Amino acid sequence: MAKSITVKIVNGFVSDGGGGNPAGVVLDADQLTDPEMAVGLSETAFVSQSETEAFKLDFFTPTSRIAHCGHATVATFSYLASLGRVAEGNTSKETIEGPRKILLQNGAAFLEQLAPTYRDQDEATNTAVLNSLDLNEDDLIAECPPLAVSTGMGFMNVGVRSSAILAGVKPDLDAILAISERLELVGFYVFNNETSTQGHAASARMFAPRYGIREESATGMAAGPLACLLHDRLGVADETIMIEQGMFMAPPSPSILEARLDLNDSVITGLMVGGFGAVMEDRVIEF
Repeated sequence: MAKSITVKIVNGFVSDGGGGNPAGVVLDADQLTDPEMAVGLSETAFVSQSETEAFKLDFFTPTSRIAHCGHATVATFSYLASLGRVAEGNTSKETIEGPRKILLQNGAAFLEQLAPTYRDQDEATNTAVLNSLDLNEDDLIAECPPLAVSTGMGFMNVGVRSSAILAGVKPDLDAILAISERLELVGFYVFNNETSTQGHAASARMFAPRYGIREESATGMAAGPLACLLHDRLGVADETIMIEQGMFMAPPSPSILEARLDLNDSVITGLMVGGFGAVMEDRVIEF
């Protein structure tokens, strides 16, 4: 007998109620199996009961399960708040990697990430990274070679000198996939500090072919590592760092991601990344 589930499409990290990154949200998913949760949508969060936290969240991309997903977390808790199933203030989620704190504040949802770890690459890897993006060393921000950063999930951060260079990046997805698999990274987060809004620290593009994503309009788990890099390596002293994404997609899907750093004598001990969600539509998936 055919079975169906209703997937609520909720955009995470919207800007003024538009843009953002669509995520599927399926509530009351306790009885679904892993194959049934692999519905083929871009990142989907399946929400079920947890014995230890407020909710259990399982995340699936078009190709596989993933431990964490920032925009799907923002989408989920924004939707739960709109239904009255979670209140403002502190709450939590259970993931396959353990618990994470969640904060709901003034309509925005924030997710906990870990203190950053940095992994420099050898020259051959740096060259391969640049070649995969059709860049050369002169395109880079001075004294900032490609750098792998993780706050729970790893991303290759590549800083370029101008928005024109960022807009002109030509990703070789097969090469990015190979490097990401070898270094166990989610993907490449390419950024620069020319933004469309005063006070924002960076504009970024995300390429994650390892998870079936050609380009993504908002990546909460990548915004955390970038915020840490901006603070630790590029002199951004602010405890709150605003990042834009999705501006250079076709069509554009402007997204705003806010990172709040926890600092102890200027050392990052943890952080929260968040933004706003907006419910868009329902979809029925049959299997």
